[in-house]
Amino acid sequence: MTHYPHSFKRFTIAASLCVATALSPLPALAQAVVQDGIKVRPLSSTRMFAGGVDFNEQSKQQYTQLVNEAKEKNALVPDSDPQVKRLRAIAQRIIPFATRWNEAAASWNWQVNLLNSDQVNAFCMPGGQIAFYSGIITKLNLTDDEVAIVMGHEISHALREHSQAQAGKGNLAAVGAKLAGAGLSAWLGVDPNITGTATNMAAQGVMLKFSRDDEREADLIGMDLAARAGFDPRAGVILWQKMAALNKGAPPEFLSTHPSGKDRISQMNSHMAQVLPLYARSKGVSVNDLPAYRSNGVASR
Repeated sequence: MTHYPHSFKRFTIAASLCVATALSPLPALAQAVVQDGIKVRPLSSTRMFAGGVDFNEQSKQQYTQLVNEAKEKNALVPDSDPQVKRLRAIAQRIIPFATRWNEAAASWNWQVNLLNSDQVNAFCMPGGQIAFYSGIITKLNLTDDEVAIVMGHEISHALREHSQAQAGKGNLAAVGAKLAGAGLSAWLGVDPNITGTATNMAAQGVMLKFSRDDEREADLIGMDLAARAGFDPRAGVILWQKMAALNKGAPPEFLSTHPSGKDRISQMNSHMAQVLPLYARSKGVSVNDLPAYRSNGVASR
């Protein structure tokens, strides 16, 4: 075991205390409530530090620019393409259930487009603008159920206003880190640049944690949306098994804004008893009568 000088131990303990104190308002943003059997943070908390920015309008402009640029580069898959029709059909089944998680979604200008790119990615901007990259469909050989899980997850980020929350928390974390660094510097009598580096690193760790929490929340709400729309929530487990096989070089969970695949699968399985009855009800059968889930294999790369 490595032995550190007493002054270093005092420094690290003080840094932890200062950062914890300076960032103490942040946990207030995460006071959870239970909605539809899922623990979530109320939307009011995500808006607290967003500064009145109209994220929906900004996102609409950015999405329009993205689509126009994709058209110019012949990277926008045309409306007539079967995959585009497939994505839009799945979205049309999911969107009616969006207002359960954010009433404002009833007035969103929902759009769905497919971009011709090898990236394994998809997103939904604040306000309901959805884009899939062709790579996520082809490389993972997604079934409709698996597409619905991805789409439900991305829609959930928009519904729970995670972009707004991250912007607000990021501002607060930066202020907290600055205050903590200044206080620690004065207490130890050392260069504020040194203590600032330590507290900034601590603040970044807090923000990574927030991002992982958002991902976990989106996973569960995405399963709920998919199940209510008649898509098998068990597809989520298969999806993340596929993702894990594709991302063997992913960083450790504590250094990532996303939970590990193993963590996500465990959480999904722990909530399966809540969402499977929703899926069974959409099919007009009992849970016991549901057939085993069957997935396509991962397409060869």
